[in-house]
Amino acid sequence: MPDAATPGAGLENVVVAQSEVCWIDGQLGELLYRGYNIKDLAAKATFEEISFLLWHGHLPNADELAKLDADWKACREVPSEIFDTLRSLPLKKDHPMSILRTAASLLAHFDPDANASDPEARFRKAYRLTSQFATIVAAIARLREDKDPIAPNPNLSHAANFLYMLTGNEPDEMSARTMDVALILHAEHGFNASTFTGRVVAATLSDIYSATVAAIGALKGPLHGGANTAVMEMLIEIGELSKVESAITAKLANKEKIMGMGHRVYKTMDPRATILEDLSKQMGERIGNTKWLEMSEKIWRTVNQQKGLWPNVDFFSASTYYTMGIDPQLNTLIFAVSRVTGWTAHIIEQLTHNRLIRPRAEYTGPKDLAFVEIEDRP
Repeated sequence: MPDAATPGAGLENVVVAQSEVCWIDGQLGELLYRGYNIKDLAAKATFEEISFLLWHGHLPNADELAKLDADWKACREVPSEIFDTLRSLPLKKDHPMSILRTAASLLAHFDPDANASDPEARFRKAYRLTSQFATIVAAIARLREDKDPIAPNPNLSHAANFLYMLTGNEPDEMSARTMDVALILHAEHGFNASTFTGRVVAATLSDIYSATVAAIGALKGPLHGGANTAVMEMLIEIGELSKVESAITAKLANKEKIMGMGHRVYKTMDPRATILEDLSKQMGERIGNTKWLEMSEKIWRTVNQQKGLWPNVDFFSASTYYTMGIDPQLNTLIFAVSRVTGWTAHIIEQLTHNRLIRPRAEYTGPKDLAFVEIEDRP
């Protein structure tokens, strides 16, 4: 491990702050939200409960959950001006995350608390962002297909309403629960690139919307949230189970990165990947097509045997969403629908005990160069 004076590339192994939001043990493959194991939360909780936990530090009681649910449903609607702006964009050409970035920035102009800094306003903004992200992402998906956005259904849960706004049909219980668990698994993961980006912006005392927009920019990258789309594109490119081993072996020989495999923190199976593998299996069996899961499992075993890498959360989320009929170009957007809770939880925590984040760099350039007049420069 590098010493404090010479940090590893990408700040690897460098502790930059204290946090109560999330704990990760990369060696054991454990993930805790506010002390609760992710496996228990995925099996027993709802996304609404998880969001409350991340923001407030404890699981809600019945009254607290009912209030959260009512507050969320009350702010699901998005100003029509935002949809008007989105229609003016080159929707089919732009990266979907770029469209979300624009929409999230626009939301600030319609929030009466946009520049308020008191604690209660922070929570109100976190609620609005989480509720409205689902509405916006569903609208982006439909607008890209030349369809009108669908208004939220106040009788549905967050996950079920999201699927309803995507398709126009109320999802069955299995589909709604699958999306609910997927949102739980993506909600939080420590000081990942997008969360740390959001905290850095928040530490300047900029507003929560600016911090969230910056986080979206980081999540867009293929080495972060964009990996799940790349995984499905790889599966479609390979096409058949019989072609997996030769295709992956060739990619590794060409030193190509196998997206969704390996993680900066986990040195074993990502616990979220295990849960998503099971969800992918259930959804595949339901429609009578487990091809994408079988291909995924063969890919990870081939990569694991040759490189010792393990699947991360992006790997099996790809086949899970695809089997649900979701366009792979929306995968990273769905990541954002969930992760906005983690971002805002960290932004609130940062502001509660704020100190400007200002690291130093180890300088490796030249020193004491003599200035050369322009007429004497080669």
